[in-house]
Amino acid sequence: MNALPKGIYPTMITPFTDDDRVDYDLLEPLLRWYEERDCTGVFAVCQSSEMFCLSLDETLTITRKLMQLRRPETVMLASGHTSLEISEMVSTAQAIIAEGVDCYVFIANRFAAQNEDDDVLLHRVEQVTKHLGDFPLGFYECPAPVYNRLLTPYVIERLPSLGNFVFLKDTCCDMTQLRAKLAAAQGTSLQIYNANSAMLLESLQAGCAGYSGVMGNFHPRLYAKLCACWQQQPELAARIAAVLGVTSAIEKLAYPINAKYHMQLQGIPMSLHKRTPRVDAVDFDENARYVTRQMLQLTDALEGDIFCSFFEKKEPKKL
Repeated sequence: MNALPKGIYPTMITPFTDDDRVDYDLLEPLLRWYEERDCTGVFAVCQSSEMFCLSLDETLTITRKLMQLRRPETVMLASGHTSLEISEMVSTAQAIIAEGVDCYVFIANRFAAQNEDDDVLLHRVEQVTKHLGDFPLGFYECPAPVYNRLLTPYVIERLPSLGNFVFLKDTCCDMTQLRAKLAAAQGTSLQIYNANSAMLLESLQAGCAGYSGVMGNFHPRLYAKLCACWQQQPELAARIAAVLGVTSAIEKLAYPINAKYHMQLQGIPMSLHKRTPRVDAVDFDENARYVTRQMLQLTDALEGDIFCSFFEKKEPKKL
């Protein structure tokens, strides 16, 4: 694979039981939920999956089951890259790649400390990728567990010499930086997928290949529609983008607990249990539940309008 399909790659959440086991039985209905809502693929075993709180055995089992369950057209990205040790980075990557994923994704902040420069990062990347051949690789600018290492244009320009890099989940939330990264990636196999909802439309217009972020756990069909229509239907794209930007504020309401509650509202009997220590269940109070339900009502109504072809025939209604 020299390029990933453009589109939307939600960051998949992990279902747990109330007694803290991975609820493997819910992987199939959860995966089907993404697939039935026009997702190009799924980014499994990532920060939204609480990967820093998963054992390697759990990571491999989740990946294996998803590969067995996925539809042929579903592109599967996976990380699981939590160690700071080169040897463990290599062995983990090789183990997850062996499960058959389409692209293995590295976590940028694992390669260099906050006070170390880009050349340190690039040297360590080379130490790992030389063991992985031409397998499709990606990077995720993950804000956890300590700090968010953003890839600079300098790094992006040099990645093609180190491996077959095809994916970057960008979290800079800054169009000036993003345009510079896109310029650096031009002419390479690396495609950039924005994680920021409010800037998604502008980033698509600038050259981003799609969306990969937490809001794909709430209304992915709207993200897929925006990625598909922004060139041919600019007015519709602008209306969708405005809703996506505003509703993305729900990320601050005890994520990923709110995403698990949202899955309950969608008919997936998922416990609200999580392992991520930075979010406490008490943060997801009754007000947060009201907001989640109201957001679902709003986005369902918008989806209904769009997919009944209303906007293809008439001017967009005022919100």
